[in-house]
Amino acid sequence: MSLVELHLALLSRGPAHGYDLKREYDAWFPDAKPLAFGQVYATLARLVRDELAEVVETRSEGGPERTVYTVTVAGRQRLRQWLAEPAPPAVAGTEDLVRKTIAALRTTDPERAATSVVADQRTAHLRRMRALADPPGREANPGPGDAVPDEVGARLSRRYALLHLDADLRWLDEAATALETPRRPS
Repeated sequence: MSLVELHLALLSRGPAHGYDLKREYDAWFPDAKPLAFGQVYATLARLVRDELAEVVETRSEGGPERTVYTVTVAGRQRLRQWLAEPAPPAVAGTEDLVRKTIAALRTTDPERAATSVVADQRTAHLRRMRALADPPGREANPGPGDAVPDEVGARLSRRYALLHLDADLRWLDEAATALETPRRPS
């Protein structure tokens, strides 16, 4: 994930401080791991260093001091370039799911270990899919014109996650079948 470009996208909506960026990121990707404040401020420091963002002001408003950032012309250009480049497809075999299954297959008592890994992973995937399909606080059946852009983004993000989990489940089913198939002596 490119935090630099995502921060630029968040800042392109207007000046903001780190807390705003974290809150917006978490709203954009409600089913992803929440963005850590440390990541936000480290990324903002790099953006300022690389002249992709700049400090507009520092204010306290009766609470902790907040530094407000804005995107620069160079930052907007970098964001446009990033958005124009297609994201590379995931490299097959680099997912933890694949690595863990292959490692289990190659360990002591490989059939039992791999079968157990596949079954446990399948259960975890199904549990996650159920959680994504019925997120807490979801309104009952909004109409097609009722969604605001943030809700559309959250729905698209959730759908992407569900489709990836579904693809993983199909792979797990194939792995389970392959593990159950008797091997011919070589």
